[in-house]
Amino acid sequence: MSKLTIKALYKFKQRGEKICMITAYDYPTARIVDKAGIEIILVGDSVGTNVLGYRSEKEVTLSDILHHTKAVVRGTERAFVIADMPFMSYHTDAATAIQNAGRLLQEAKADAIKCECRGKLFENVKAIIEAGIPTMGHIGLTPQTSFDMTSKGRTLSEALDIIKMAQKLEEIGAFALLLEKVPLRLADLIMDMVHIPVIGIGASPLCDGQVLVIHDILNLSAIQFKHAKVYRDIEKEITCATQAYIQEVKAQHFPDDENCFSMSDEVFNEVKSQLQATHHSKQ
Repeated sequence: MSKLTIKALYKFKQRGEKICMITAYDYPTARIVDKAGIEIILVGDSVGTNVLGYRSEKEVTLSDILHHTKAVVRGTERAFVIADMPFMSYHTDAATAIQNAGRLLQEAKADAIKCECRGKLFENVKAIIEAGIPTMGHIGLTPQTSFDMTSKGRTLSEALDIIKMAQKLEEIGAFALLLEKVPLRLADLIMDMVHIPVIGIGASPLCDGQVLVIHDILNLSAIQFKHAKVYRDIEKEITCATQAYIQEVKAQHFPDDENCFSMSDEVFNEVKSQLQATHHSKQ
């Protein structure tokens, strides 16, 4: 099983074969989705709300992303792993942005990083790319810097800003775009205007690929989103399994003989004999 590269992702686009990307945060999940055939795993800052119990993605730290990216990389053989740059890890100055992005590659062994690109953040993202760090640009809805989670690009000014940012990111060398929660027709326009892979989430089926969060497709999220789809109700399965376990323990049906370990009669009798001898000697 050969490791996917940026060059391989470009070949997907050239062949017209859709790229499948999933957001995951730990070793066992990464191992499973990698084995299932996923092409890209994103270690997203949504780890904050989905795994760590934070109120928003803005609470996620670089240490959090480093920790979870390391786990995902250890569980991955084929998939291309992208680590999210968390809030404030690239917002201050270019030098800090480059240093933090570099840590995700050097320490966590990610294949690339992802940055939300909006307004003044563009210059720091440009610096990261110029430093030679493979970068996916995230445009449309950018949760780290948005005041609301509604779709973006419905007004003329928003649509033109998103198109301009897509073009600028391609120009400075972003290897791909993540396009989140924009109108379908706007997404299709952007697809016609750029030549790098475009991964959609709440965008268009014509995008070069799609991304969803593993918790959303398994119904493990606290909220169900319009742009997501539940493929298996794992919350229900976990609930049923836990309740069955509780019932069996309460009724003393678990563990049974299959779950317990044996010892020979000879050893057991010898243990009892020695215990009895010890008891008598103490008397």
